Amino acid sequence: MPTTQRGRARVDSVAPDANSAAGLLRMANMFCDAKALITAAELNLFGLLHESPCTAEEIRDRLELHGRGLSDLLDLLVGIGVLDKTDRRYANTAAVDRFLVPGPDYLGGFLVGAGVGLYPAYGRLAEALRTGKPQAAGSFDSMLDDPQATGNFVRMMDGLSQGLVDELVRAIDWTGVRTVLDLGGCRGNVVGHLVRAHRSLTGTVLDLPALQPFFDEHMTTLGVADRTSFVPGDVFSTPLPSAEVMIYGHVLSDWSPDERTVLLRRAADALPSGGRLLVYDRMLGVGRNEVENLVASLNMLLMTEGGSEYSVAELAEQAAGLRLLGQQPLGDYDTLAVFVKD
Repeated sequence: MPTTQRGRARVDSVAPDANSAAGLLRMANMFCDAKALITAAELNLFGLLHESPCTAEEIRDRLELHGRGLSDLLDLLVGIGVLDKTDRRYANTAAVDRFLVPGPDYLGGFLVGAGVGLYPAYGRLAEALRTGKPQAAGSFDSMLDDPQATGNFVRMMDGLSQGLVDELVRAIDWTGVRTVLDLGGCRGNVVGHLVRAHRSLTGTVLDLPALQPFFDEHMTTLGVADRTSFVPGDVFSTPLPSAEVMIYGHVLSDWSPDERTVLLRRAADALPSGGRLLVYDRMLGVGRNEVENLVASLNMLLMTEGGSEYSVAELAEQAAGLRLLGQQPLGDYDTLAVFVKD
């Protein structure tokens, strides 16, 4: 009779008890779980298992691995709920098949990007706290000179937005809206899905010139290249195209409070009367468990010169010329704030 390893993860995934020695040790080792998950994505383990369940020996041969430690990695992934194991064969869970295998809901780009950028930087968190300086290897500009690194970045940004696009499609009443502009919208994942969902919309992304080839490719893949356009430029200095709705998504947290004020005022100046600005980010002080959002804020310490997460109240104070219409949860961790220009 086949034996199946499932369910252990439901216990192991409970937050460790910070009031016990064992719990503190488990908490200190959770970075190992994260790196195991990231490594599996980097090796394309989930893509392999999407084709069919495999034994450790088959995985070793097909991924061209040495073999030492592989069974331990696979059983750890079972233990944290990422894989199932029946007899000697490993398989993706349903969630992994949906989110970590390329497809409409793919989040694997975030994992790979985190492994390249965030994970090494966290080894220098103490230095960041001592100096206030980012700790990521290389600069953002140097990354843009490397197409492979840029590809990792755009897939990481897609991973952040992918779980939110369906909610953004419904977040406001798009009836009668004809134009939307995503400021710092990377390769246009959000705009592409908005335009695809609302046939009356045309969408524009303003972002750095190096991202345009990725935008063009993605819009073609989504089938909306005829209703989307890319403006190469800088959100701080390039004249903003006219649009009835503008979006800052996972952008304002990259910048200091003073820089956020500049970006908000640029949008306020460019919007027509009655135009709306949508801002979504891992905002703080919104009444939900903030652990993930505080981690995101530390990410900004490690990766940017002055960025951090922020509250809706701070945002409203900085948004001169705009009136806050309301806020709502977006996905599991984000908050969407909607502003209007009177």
